[in-house]
Amino acid sequence: MTGTHASESGTFAIGGDLTVNRLGYGTMQLTGSGVWGEPRDPEEAARVLRRAVELGVNFIDTADSYGPSVAEKLIQTALAPYNDDLVIATKAGLTRQGPGVWTPVGRPEYLRQQVEMSLRILSLERVDLFQLHRIDPAVPLEDQVGELKALQDEGKIRHIGLSEVSVDEVEAASKVATIATVQNLFNLANRSAEPLLDYAEKNNIGFIPWFPLATGELSAADGPLTALAKQHDATPSQLALAWLLRRSPVILPIPGTSSVAHLDDNMGGAAITLTDAEFEELSNAA
Repeated sequence: MTGTHASESGTFAIGGDLTVNRLGYGTMQLTGSGVWGEPRDPEEAARVLRRAVELGVNFIDTADSYGPSVAEKLIQTALAPYNDDLVIATKAGLTRQGPGVWTPVGRPEYLRQQVEMSLRILSLERVDLFQLHRIDPAVPLEDQVGELKALQDEGKIRHIGLSEVSVDEVEAASKVATIATVQNLFNLANRSAEPLLDYAEKNNIGFIPWFPLATGELSAADGPLTALAKQHDATPSQLALAWLLRRSPVILPIPGTSSVAHLDDNMGGAAITLTDAEFEELSNAA
């Protein structure tokens, strides 16, 4: 079985020293309904993870809240001992009270506990990229980022990232610690985070777009995404990923799926090169 190699998407150095292939993989869809509980097909979940690595994916994004603790364990079971170049990025700061329920908790002692739990579940001595999943409005930002900085100083975290933040919040956090990545909702149809993306590009901060394949009406039978995809002998999802990769060199898309077939399809986006005209056509269509 052959497929597009993730290296065709180019590379980015997280924090300036951690080079990954730009097209990665996100694990949220590996869990049960509502991002709660075990996957319907654990064996397929393991096959997806192994296939991703086989296709050159060396950047896998997960979180303690996916399951909770299910996705991290799936990664450890399927992939440990890890390839030397595999970067596993995880997160803490959202707690789960049931399917589809997410509550921010950013108390320093809780974040420290979850870092230690992730290290144990993933069988790691250090997390290469640890992200604050959400800023807890009830806790001073400097206390939340400060605890991650303390863990970084202790050698338990290599780089620190933030999720769902504004430019002002990144600047405030940067007074406490170096921020290597940000992760916000961003895709061809929803570009509300473009000011943050522009800031990230200017400051060489990795930008991880979650929900990168929300093609929606653009992929309808008579939509511009479908029409252009046919010209490339591609799928709308592949074209949406190609657009993200073209949009900025700091973008690290992490499309998720629970199917090997869908994974193979998504990876094809790394092989598509859009012309200036095609990029503008897609941008304007949204």
